[in-house]
Amino acid sequence: MATVLALTASGCVTVHGELEVVPAATKAEAAQALKDFTAAYNAADKAYDPDLDAGRVTGALGAINQAGLKSRSITSPGGNPKHQPLVLSDAEFVIPKKAGWPRWFVADTDSNRDTDRGAGDTRWVLLFVRNSAQQLWEVAYLSILTPDEMPEFRKDGDGWAEPVAADSASVAVAPKDLSEEYTEYLRSGKPAHFAAGPHTTAWRDERRSVARRPGLSTQYVDQPLDTGDYAPLGLVTEDGGALVFFATRFFDRQTAAPGYRPKVSPEVRALMTGEVKSTLTKEWVASLAVQVKPAGAASDQVTVLGRLQGVTSATGS
Repeated sequence: MATVLALTASGCVTVHGELEVVPAATKAEAAQALKDFTAAYNAADKAYDPDLDAGRVTGALGAINQAGLKSRSITSPGGNPKHQPLVLSDAEFVIPKKAGWPRWFVADTDSNRDTDRGAGDTRWVLLFVRNSAQQLWEVAYLSILTPDEMPEFRKDGDGWAEPVAADSASVAVAPKDLSEEYTEYLRSGKPAHFAAGPHTTAWRDERRSVARRPGLSTQYVDQPLDTGDYAPLGLVTEDGGALVFFATRFFDRQTAAPGYRPKVSPEVRALMTGEVKSTLTKEWVASLAVQVKPAGAASDQVTVLGRLQGVTSATGS
């Protein structure tokens, strides 16, 4: 379902001597972080002011959210006339037990946005992260999934989840390799361990279908985005696999035939530098959630469950 300081996913990080394996957050802290995010998100959406939630988003979601708000602050400087507060309820928190920083947890929530999407029941699944005790909890990744797409997680006797290491050999594809391998897959169709679906085979077909149209050609360039606040993070599932969140960046370049110009929407124009004469290049960031099978799986080792993407900049020439 498509919509928009180095970190590591290892559970054995040592920062300032913090070696003790502890829950990344208490359930009360996680609930407060969700409440704080929702309040900031709503304030920013109502005013179309990226500053109002800048401290509550980071990574892939931060890039998408902040660019979108910046754009709308220009196209609608008086704020959002259609603002309806986001409500996130029925929250289930999946909190790993780990040492050191960063720390993260997943909030699996019901939202009041199902009818807006024209879909059945969906869940907003948010990954909160922070890099030190002095930082706020920020949402780095968001995926909108159906209830049956959420896997069961491996938990200890106290209900704490298990993080998957960035270089884990216990899963079919290590989290640290997902961004690079996915971008290569979009380019060439290889490696072939991505399961067929709307974010893999269908997206490649869609790109091919729009690559050559009368008077307009479109080229795509995909790049991994997997360091710093864009590092992959995930949790071990009950079957020994993992649910992993990661990011990518891609560009689409539209070039018009002589005498024509690519069309530019007001939202994209607000983020654009340069002037469109014959070419428009848009930069996108995508937030993805994937289910990775345990090591040894023969096929469909990675299933892309959700992709949220948004334009973060544009250039005309």
